[in-house]
Amino acid sequence: MKSIGKFLAATSLAGSLLAASSAFSAETIKIGVAGPMTGANATFGEQVWTGASAYVNEVNAAGGIDGKQIELVKGDDACEPKQAVAVANRFVDQDKVKAVVGHFCSSSTIPASEIYADAGILTVTPSSTNPIVTDRDLDTMFRTCGRDDQQAVVAGGFILDTLKLDKVALIHDKDTYGQGLVDALKKTLAERGVEPVLYEGLTRGERDFNALVTKIKSSGATAVYFGGLIPEAGPLIRQIHEQGLAVKFVSGDALAQTEIVSAAGGPQFLKDVYYSSAADPKQDPDTAEAQEALKKANIAPDNYTLFGYASAQTIVAALKGSNNGETEAQVDWLRNNAVKTAVGNLAWNEKGDVKDFKFVFYSFDDKGAPVAAN
Repeated sequence: MKSIGKFLAATSLAGSLLAASSAFSAETIKIGVAGPMTGANATFGEQVWTGASAYVNEVNAAGGIDGKQIELVKGDDACEPKQAVAVANRFVDQDKVKAVVGHFCSSSTIPASEIYADAGILTVTPSSTNPIVTDRDLDTMFRTCGRDDQQAVVAGGFILDTLKLDKVALIHDKDTYGQGLVDALKKTLAERGVEPVLYEGLTRGERDFNALVTKIKSSGATAVYFGGLIPEAGPLIRQIHEQGLAVKFVSGDALAQTEIVSAAGGPQFLKDVYYSSAADPKQDPDTAEAQEALKKANIAPDNYTLFGYASAQTIVAALKGSNNGETEAQVDWLRNNAVKTAVGNLAWNEKGDVKDFKFVFYSFDDKGAPVAAN
């Protein structure tokens, strides 16, 4: 295994044995949880933290792992790559975590996971959908979500076959997730013989998109596909409506949050807005146990709360399944076993991707609640 081999090669046998002895004699098993805990996207990070914490509290109440309690360590990367690297180095060098739930943004997960791989630390992201996350032969990297190239195929079919629109403006936020998702859709559309009428980037933190909306209007677009997060998606949706532009607005799984309602200015602005996401976990009987546990803990089953919970379940299952063994044993266990999680029964391929992950589309009712769109 590439990354574990690098880790073992970089460490002397004596050092490895000493580190292992120290890890196993520790009073707690430390697991890092990394994401945007502050800043414009803090809702996402806090949901992941809440979900992971909820599951770990259950495990600890039941005796922990081999009698050891799990201690969660929070890392705030603000969805910034440089800050994510700092968090990863702290997790490895100072906190001595055994595994990591995270990061949230693909642009953070990609550089941070290189550090975890070199250190031989199991990493499970609840949300990073860019294909590069698992396309680098890092055997310690897993995810509980889908991939953008899968999401793009579903989006292409939805726009062309369900909405029956072929004049598509592609807008992204210049970030690894947003631009990666748009570029994957661009490729999917090209395979269907459709070229976008506009391909444009905006900058995270911007809120005035009126000039961009004018460009969209001039392009003759009948559909806008946006790759990015809610802080930019909301104002863009509102300003499209305010300029009277009659288009269908389509986006990815980052919009699967109640915050989109207020960010867009209210449910009246969400007419003709669609987003892709995982099938509703609450409709899956395999998630009933997790749903009940969250209900008892008085925790709302928000989207990334469930994926944070599921990622913690995945790590704990690997630790238990390998008898709290070395990382190679944890990885082997996950490669060969499924885990019943808060987002369904998950199994992984050799890359660390979920097998047969399904994306579906949602729209909004007149109160801003999501409803199935296909």
